[in-house]
Amino acid sequence: MHGMRNPFLIGEKVYLRPLERDDAPTLLPWVNDPDVIATLMMYTPKNLQSELEFIERAYKSDTEIILGIVLKGSDKLIGTTGLHGIDWKNRHCEFGILIGDKTEWDKGYGAEATRLMVHYAFEILGMHRIWLRVYEYNQRAIRAYEKAGFVREGVLREDRYHNGRFFDTIVMGLLRSQWEAHRAP
Repeated sequence: MHGMRNPFLIGEKVYLRPLERDDAPTLLPWVNDPDVIATLMMYTPKNLQSELEFIERAYKSDTEIILGIVLKGSDKLIGTTGLHGIDWKNRHCEFGILIGDKTEWDKGYGAEATRLMVHYAFEILGMHRIWLRVYEYNQRAIRAYEKAGFVREGVLREDRYHNGRFFDTIVMGLLRSQWEAHRAP
C-alpha cells in the first residue's frame, strides 16, 4: 500500500487531492481523447501549456475547486472533479467530473468521487444546491448522478452539437435537504 500523496478528501477506493504541475502530462491525453471530451463542455485541442495554466488557475480562484481523483492502492491519477462557479451568496455551485483513464471506467470510482465532492460542498462549504449539466447521450453519467441523488430539473433542447447532430443537455440538481434525506439509513 502506497502512502497517499497530499490527500484532501478520502474515500474507500479513491482519494481526491489538489492537482500539481507534474500532473499536466497525465491530463493531456485525456483532454485530447474524443471519447473523453464527448462528455465535456470543451472541444478545442489542448497542449501541455494549456493544462499547466488550467492547474495554476485552479489555485488562484475563489469560485472553483478542482481536485485530482486518485486510486488509493496505486496512487494512480485517473481523473479530475470540481465545483465551479461557486456562488457564495446564493450558496450554489456547478459540479463536474471526468474519469480520463478509460481503463478505469465503470468501476464505481466516479460515483465515489461524486459522493465525496457532494459531501464536501454541503458539509464544509455550506452550499445549499449543487447542479450539473449532462448530455442526453451520456447515459452512464446520468445513472451515476441519479444514484448520488441528483434529479432532473430541466432540459436545454438541442444545445449540444456532437457527431453531426444536435442533442439535449439535461440540467440536474441536488438540494441539501434532499441529500440529507437520500443518505439517511
